[in-house]
Amino acid sequence: METLATQPYALEREEGPAVWAFGALITVKAEGSQTGGAFGLIDEWMPPGFATPYHVHHAEDEAFYVLEGEMTFVCGGRTIKGVPGTYVWGPRDIPHGFRVDGDQPARILLLSVPSSFITFTMEMGEPVGDRTTPPSVPLDMEKLMRVAAKYRIEILGPLPE
Repeated sequence: METLATQPYALEREEGPAVWAFGALITVKAEGSQTGGAFGLIDEWMPPGFATPYHVHHAEDEAFYVLEGEMTFVCGGRTIKGVPGTYVWGPRDIPHGFRVDGDQPARILLLSVPSSFITFTMEMGEPVGDRTTPPSVPLDMEKLMRVAAKYRIEILGPLPE
């Protein structure tokens, strides 16, 4: 029996479901229904100054590949400078986070193994009206903590310097 996960497909740069989440533009390239749950892949565009909280995933591993911009990753007590071509592996149960450095935006590919993080991101996000202007609504920390707990993501606080 054929399923969506057994069908090849291709997406252009701005194709795929998209949301604004946490102030970043998230474009889904692969989600669980397309990969049999094996992995999820998002293209994430972040403005200058963007930073994630320091957090831990207890249900998935993540890989990050920098496409554009300059970033700093904090993962497992290490600080890693990221420029285009930098790859960072973030295993589950290891505290991590990242920020955009400088005055230019950054763009990464984020691979989630398995795909559950993609569902979390879509649940936290707001539909995209246009791809250039993020919503001006502040992050709802109560919702973040509730939805993160549902997906076994632990928010530890601000990203360490």
